[in-house]
Amino acid sequence: MKSPVTSHALSGTGQSPVRKDLFLCIFSALLLTLPFSTPNLWIFAWVGFVPLFFALQNKAKGRAFLLAYLTGTVFWLGTIYWLTYVTLAGYILLFLYLALYFGLFGLIIRSYKLEVISYKLFFIPAVWVVLEYIRGHFLTGFPWTLLAYSQYKNLPIIQITDITGAYGVSFLVMMGNVLIWLIISENRKQKTENRKINFSSFFICPLSSALCLLIAFGYGYYKLNSPLVLRPSSLIRISVVQPNIPQELKWSPVAKEDIVKKYFRITQEALKDSPDLIIWPESAVQDYLVIEKGGYANADYLADFTQEINKPLLLGMVGLDSQNFYNSAVLFSQKGEIVQRYDKLHLVPFGEFIPLRAALPFLEVVVPIGDFTAGKEYVVFEASNQNPETRNKFSVLICFEDVFPSLARNFVKNGANFLVNITNDAWFGDTSEPFQHLAASVFRAVENRVSVVRAANTGISCFISPLGEIKTAVKDMRGKKTFIDGYISDTVFLGDGNSFYTRFGDVFALFCFIVIGCGIIMKVKSKNHNLKLKTL
Repeated sequence: MKSPVTSHALSGTGQSPVRKDLFLCIFSALLLTLPFSTPNLWIFAWVGFVPLFFALQNKAKGRAFLLAYLTGTVFWLGTIYWLTYVTLAGYILLFLYLALYFGLFGLIIRSYKLEVISYKLFFIPAVWVVLEYIRGHFLTGFPWTLLAYSQYKNLPIIQITDITGAYGVSFLVMMGNVLIWLIISENRKQKTENRKINFSSFFICPLSSALCLLIAFGYGYYKLNSPLVLRPSSLIRISVVQPNIPQELKWSPVAKEDIVKKYFRITQEALKDSPDLIIWPESAVQDYLVIEKGGYANADYLADFTQEINKPLLLGMVGLDSQNFYNSAVLFSQKGEIVQRYDKLHLVPFGEFIPLRAALPFLEVVVPIGDFTAGKEYVVFEASNQNPETRNKFSVLICFEDVFPSLARNFVKNGANFLVNITNDAWFGDTSEPFQHLAASVFRAVENRVSVVRAANTGISCFISPLGEIKTAVKDMRGKKTFIDGYISDTVFLGDGNSFYTRFGDVFALFCFIVIGCGIIMKVKSKNHNLKLKTL
């Protein structure tokens, strides 16, 4: 049994253990927040968990949960602060809920403290990935700011997502954190206990992680330097309009006419680029698209405009039938006809509907909204390019649908050659939210090896290549991409949607479940073995 002095030294808590633990947790949260507020600081995600790991050393399970929960609370407070622009009560409830995943992470890695040090390199990242996966599916899912998304500007490392999905990058980043912590902590123990260097800590661990990272970076550089073979029929020219309509005016009847005129003006300017398709953002106009048995009504001025410019137009509108509202994407042909419509499949809880409204009526006071109805079909649109014999297929992800990997994957599996994200992030002010949202679109492009076109009311409107590179974006003379108006045109490569991830989905997440299972079995066997030795 260790003496209090020895245990105290190993914990590294100094003269004020509680205060130091709190400092380490807050410091860890701040390091993790940096890449999501300033994307170029992606390197901090590779060390952000290290202070937390030191805070968790030699802690009881309950205390480990609370320390990790504190880290999660500070992280989410600083990451989704922009939600206060919409609802303060919703913001508080959400960050308190999301911090639970940090708390569970701390609890699990303390509960299954593995004696095989090298296995921690895989067990701890696998726990994090599984918790991210659960967060992305439980209670309709909220896969926002996955650890992987901190790396969306680190193009070499994210190329592996066409095999592993975003969870593979989360795994690698967490592995880097674990490696740094293991090396430092083992070195401290050796100096404190005057024992020899642990072979697994100073050879097997670095070698294992280095091999994983080398494979990932090698694959990334290979992909980035492999030229795409393009055919003339595999390209389409698209113009994206960013109108920058303030949220307080977006649904104001007084501003209705001016909003439409602004769209028309910017679109007319974009025509000089000879686009094959023009895209407006989510809920672009105030008029409802009335859905009738014989067709559609209340969109005559849009039909007249598309006839005038002789170009197909894709835009977001609120659809309305006899009973339901839909958040829809509508495609007008150059003849002014509505040829296809997609109704949003994954609605925003407490944004577009209130879960359990009948059972919990008080929620209407917290978030006073009406309910939209979810769509039922994975719609694949068709548009012509300069080659009249070619029909190009694409699908639309409305609002935050692009943060759900399975949605994008299913659209591509159904035949979409590229993806479009139409959104309105004006709700959240000029904050880090549009950049956090953009990160998800980058990963959907790489996962499925298709281009992604983003049309956002206040930004960021851009073109993303199948390699995750942001090729062009609407921006002003200073390079500012948000809360400005304008348009951008570019040629989009049409992918074949034949990546490993598109075909097989989140098998890497399944692998992480298996790693955790093996770790638990190892721990149980170790306990049984120790019990036998004590009995003898």
